[in-house]
Amino acid sequence: MGAVRVTAIASLTPLEELDADPFLVDSRSQHAMCARWAAEQGYVVARELLVRGLRPDHGVLWEGVRPGTDLFVAPSLRVLERALSSVEAFTAECARRGVRVETVGRAEPEYDAAMKARVHRRLSMPTAGYDGR
Repeated sequence: MGAVRVTAIASLTPLEELDADPFLVDSRSQHAMCARWAAEQGYVVARELLVRGLRPDHGVLWEGVRPGTDLFVAPSLRVLERALSSVEAFTAECARRGVRVETVGRAEPEYDAAMKARVHRRLSMPTAGYDGR
């Protein structure tokens, strides 16, 4: 049997919500949290999804997913609640298809003004060649 492949789910949250909820806007940090968790488990992140209100039966979720050997991970339940239209329906669909769904469950980073500014620059200037550093 091959390595467990992980699909990391992050929420697509508008930049306008940066001050109110920076972690939900900072998809890069969400994916990084999932990648650290997967590496600690000995798993491989095969896909990163950035979605908002996606239906649990949408094809993009299930593309190439192998029952019993793949899993979905999100940083937290609140990220899943933003990313999917129904977490309950999604977890039921995962159970029906034999695919695990996990949340990392770690504390979210504390965002200061400088961190928010970096997220803002990265998301507001993607076509200018800015890579977020």
